[in-house]
Amino acid sequence: MWVIAGVLLGLVVLAAILGFHAGPHVHLAAGLLGVVAAVWLVVMVVTGRSVAVLSFLLALDLVLSAGTGILAWRGLRARGATTVGHRLLSLDGAEGVALGPLDPEGIVRVGGEDWSAVSLNGPVPAGRRVQVIGADRVRLEVWGEEADDGTGPAPLAPAAGDPQAPGADAAAGSDQERQRP
Repeated sequence: MWVIAGVLLGLVVLAAILGFHAGPHVHLAAGLLGVVAAVWLVVMVVTGRSVAVLSFLLALDLVLSAGTGILAWRGLRARGATTVGHRLLSLDGAEGVALGPLDPEGIVRVGGEDWSAVSLNGPVPAGRRVQVIGADRVRLEVWGEEADDGTGPAPLAPAAGDPQAPGADAAAGSDQERQRP
C-alpha cells in the first residue's frame, strides 16, 4: 500500500513540475492524480496505517492538488487571450507613415513605434501613408496609399507635436511663413 501511495504522490509532483513546461493540461492531470492519491491515502488511514504520517501526506497532497488545479484552470481560461504586454494584439489595418523610402523594404512608424516593413504594392516614398496588411514575425507587410494625382502613395501630414515625423521641420517652416503678413 505504501508503494502505491509513493508512486501516486511522485506522479503528482512530476506532473505539477512538467506542467510548467507542457502547459495547463498537464497541471490538470496533476490535480486529478492528486485527488486519486488523496483517496488512496484516506483508504490507508481507514485501514489503520500510521495516521500521523498519512495525515501529513494527505494535507500535502491536497495543497499540491489544489495549487495545480488552480494553475490548470487559469491556464486553460487564458488560452488564446491577447494581451498588450506581450504584443499579441494584431496590427492588421493600422495606419502609419513611411519614415524612409520603401523600395520595397524600409522603416515605418505605426502606433508611435518604428517597424521594419515591406511594401506589397511597389515603392513608397518617405512620408507617405501606409496601412498594415499583415505581419511576418517582426516585419510588417504594408500597402502604400495612392496620391490624389494617382502617381503613387499619398504623403502623410506630420502629426501635431511629432518632431520625428518626416518633413516636420519643413511643415513647421511653411506654417510660420503662412502666418506672416
